[in-house]
Amino acid sequence: MYVVIVYDVAVERVNKVKKFLRRHLHWVQNSVFEGEVTLAEFERIKAGLLDLIDEDEDSVVIYKLRSMPKREVLGMEKNPLEDII
Repeated sequence: MYVVIVYDVAVERVNKVKKFLRRHLHWVQNSVFEGEVTLAEFERIKAGLLDLIDEDEDSVVIYKLRSMPKREVLGMEKNPLEDII
């Protein structure tokens, strides 16, 4: 499955969340990651995020898609997906 994860977390947790997600997904722009994952990887990502965030303060939105969506970028692309090998 293809996932897009968008987060808004407190400043003291931003770097931890970003570092964790970089191990699993492709960074697209500030607070946005995406990539293809297995169901097991998806469950690990969710569990890891729940360990890192404060559910009373932070917000993480996960979009699950069947395949990589067609993307259209307006303006500068911060981290092109074409860089992935």
